[in-house]
Amino acid sequence: MMASPTPAHSSVQSTDPATGEIVARFDATPVSDLNGILQQARRAQGAWAATPLLSRCELVRKLGDVLYARRDEFAQLVTRETGKPAVEAVFADVLISLETARYYAREAPRLLADEHVAHQNLAAKVKTGRLRYLPFGVIAVIGPWNYPLAIPLGQVIPAAVAGNAVVFKPSELAPACGQAIADCFRDAGFPSHVVQIVHGGPAVGAALIEARPDKVVFTGSTAAGRQVAEACARRLIPSVLELGGKDAMLVLADAGIEAASSAAVWGAFTNCGQACLSIERIFVEQVIAEEFTRRCVAKANRLRLGPGSDPDNEIGPMIHGQSVSRIEAQVQAALAAGARILTGGNRRPDLGPCYFEPTILSGVHQGMPLMREPIFGPVVAIQSVASADEAIALTSDCEYGLSASIWTADGDRGRQLAQRIRPGIGAVMVNDLASYFGMPEAPHGGGGLSGWGRTHSRLGLLEMVQVRYLDEDWLPRRPKTWWFGYDRALAEVAGRFVEFSHAPQWRKRWRGAAGATRALFRGHRI
Repeated sequence: MMASPTPAHSSVQSTDPATGEIVARFDATPVSDLNGILQQARRAQGAWAATPLLSRCELVRKLGDVLYARRDEFAQLVTRETGKPAVEAVFADVLISLETARYYAREAPRLLADEHVAHQNLAAKVKTGRLRYLPFGVIAVIGPWNYPLAIPLGQVIPAAVAGNAVVFKPSELAPACGQAIADCFRDAGFPSHVVQIVHGGPAVGAALIEARPDKVVFTGSTAAGRQVAEACARRLIPSVLELGGKDAMLVLADAGIEAASSAAVWGAFTNCGQACLSIERIFVEQVIAEEFTRRCVAKANRLRLGPGSDPDNEIGPMIHGQSVSRIEAQVQAALAAGARILTGGNRRPDLGPCYFEPTILSGVHQGMPLMREPIFGPVVAIQSVASADEAIALTSDCEYGLSASIWTADGDRGRQLAQRIRPGIGAVMVNDLASYFGMPEAPHGGGGLSGWGRTHSRLGLLEMVQVRYLDEDWLPRRPKTWWFGYDRALAEVAGRFVEFSHAPQWRKRWRGAAGATRALFRGHRI
């Protein structure tokens, strides 16, 4: 699995962010190899697509068995390479990956089954229509580092089960997890070159798109997503982009403050805030704002910081020192614009090079970049609002947002308010947050600066296929009325047929019936 140490220019490094130690190196894929890798994938894909769907599902089931057998190893690997606490590595990476494998192994035959298309046009009643779902061919999956198992497997598995070959580039910050994924597909018995891995940084990702896969699925920052979208657009390659989030939490006056404050602290600081679904903006109705904020601060102060390898720790390090510097700059800019720190706000060099305290800010407003741009770190802002209407308006006043949550004792009201949040937010949870990502039946994705397309669920599977409409005529020997041989009589018949089919009054429809009947028995000059 691990390559021998090689010069830095030709390798990617697996680094423990808790210590800064390089624990493994992997050979970077030469850019010149990408075209050949895509050709191998195309050759493998033809036979793979011809493999019965049930057989492909059986291999996905075996993949789940391999993941389960190596679950402890994977959890430790995720913690070592991302710094996240052991509990989060199990729940948010290993468990979700197992759920994904089981879901598609069980449901893909139903989700990809041909669909009958009923025809309403009378002229088409002698036809049978159906939709068929065919693989694209070769799909490039470019993965992130923050959930290095759950996110890529949520894309590679449906791509493969649908009959595609996959070329997977893991983040250069999580190469060991990426290699482990490739090894699992091999050990589960997938044919050679159906799932291939390439290692490297942005140059390898760009070369992968240059090699012209049939579709690209990318997860990462909005800035990188723009580059991917532009590269795909130049080649007319379809894409799915899961980009940055700016998720909001709306806490209404009747919400359970104890549960809502615990949710806020977890939603803001899980994975050290390095999640697209992290809660970054909290809008709380004024009548409970003081008490809610007090409890959030008290609970944040009780969080234990330290290496994720210690199962008692709750907040691990950020992925690297540049991230810490970026968070510091964001907080300082907010303070200069009038925000106040209620807790946190400091580096923790005593713990290691990449630690930053969980931070809660107040005194924020919409004019601050902190309230409009992703933070992607352990910082959350709380803003008091006069009403639910104001909270909805502030939540919607943002170009980002994969999801939002509404906290209220009145479920009906929560559902009604959810309908008023702008459509660009792909998911709204009432009295919960973020956990829908762990449900393989639930689609994930957003609009605006958060990208396009969906992963997970039936919608995520349909991103991996091309839809073909198949039409079969029951009267193959009979020429069709609308074929050539046009004359005045046919023009009159056509008008009568339209009248029979669509006139708003039944009297006019019956008048057109004779013309419609004549159309059925029309002779043909050509």
